[in-house]
Amino acid sequence: MPVREKILVAMSGGVDSSVAALLLQQQGHAIVGAYMKNWINEDNVIGHCPWMQDIEDARAVADRLGIEFRVVNLMQDYRRLVVDYLLDGYRRGLTPNPDVMCNREMKFGVFLRYAQAEGFAAVATGHYARRVEATNCGVWNADCGANPIKSAKAATAIPPSATANPQFQLWEGADKNKDQSYFLALLSQAQLRAARFPIGDLPKPDLRRLAREAGLPNADKKDSQGICFIGEVKMADFLKTYVPEHPGPIIRATDGRVLGEHRGLHYYTLGQRKGIRIPSNTDHEAYVVVGKRAADHALLVAFDGPAAPGLWTSECRVHSLSFIGEPITASRRIECRVRYRDPRVAIEFNPAADGTATIRFDQPQRALASGQILALYAGERLLGGGVFA
Repeated sequence: MPVREKILVAMSGGVDSSVAALLLQQQGHAIVGAYMKNWINEDNVIGHCPWMQDIEDARAVADRLGIEFRVVNLMQDYRRLVVDYLLDGYRRGLTPNPDVMCNREMKFGVFLRYAQAEGFAAVATGHYARRVEATNCGVWNADCGANPIKSAKAATAIPPSATANPQFQLWEGADKNKDQSYFLALLSQAQLRAARFPIGDLPKPDLRRLAREAGLPNADKKDSQGICFIGEVKMADFLKTYVPEHPGPIIRATDGRVLGEHRGLHYYTLGQRKGIRIPSNTDHEAYVVVGKRAADHALLVAFDGPAAPGLWTSECRVHSLSFIGEPITASRRIECRVRYRDPRVAIEFNPAADGTATIRFDQPQRALASGQILALYAGERLLGGGVFA
């Protein structure tokens, strides 16, 4: 018989987390819904921040399912752990990822600790990812490198391992167009052990169908594309509110020619083509950002293409490495994803004793900015991640 768990479901008001709650209820678990109140746009940032509507949508789903619903105020923690990280990164010329940090520090950090203090065994979210118990499966066991041992859907309904601390792996979501494993790259084994991802096996169209069949009021609600728990706010507008502008020269990297002036380095990222506000040449070549120089606040640009200096990378270093299972302590041939929507690419991973690693790409990668997250994979299995130096 399946073990009945007490699970706190992070309900954002969207259809994904709503169906996560629906599936867990159908599996017989004792669930409570909770909206993480992290941001209410007190500072009037330009953009759409629909937190009140999201709460009402989540509450309406909870009412439909007949479950308890809570609003958990985590605004101070979110400001300290996610917003301050984001703003500090941009001030220092980095390209931070608030969604990855929100998952590690908030959903499976502060929120998970709240859930455990309230007597819940686990926290569930609407991520498209699969949590798999790694019974008798070493990190580099070839038998575990092709397909998950159990589907995430099945794993939530199967009694946990008899061992005190069963080990789990994290796999890409079955729907490759929606897979969100990249955003979970910095989770620890302890966090994954207490995580549940009920929709990881579902294609999005099937998820919508289940929501409609269950009469969920948000079955056809549009997916959010905004910053984690802030809303549909343009990053430039968000930064404009909190980071003072510091103008500097726009310099062509190939010959040092000054082409114009920018408003602040934090508005730009490596590989950016739009919004530089300098004209292209007569051959219709477009300028692209290839670097930032802190000494004189210079934005470095070049004509886009294979010859653009600093734009393409064959080798780099990563720091702040985090592994879901056993750490990689020797050189390995694995794969990585350098951005959320990018495909996995083959690399040679060479770890160092100081917690960093050198990454050598089989094929040069475009626009790898300091501060970006690198997710490490063995096939569909997420191994962990790090931060580009």
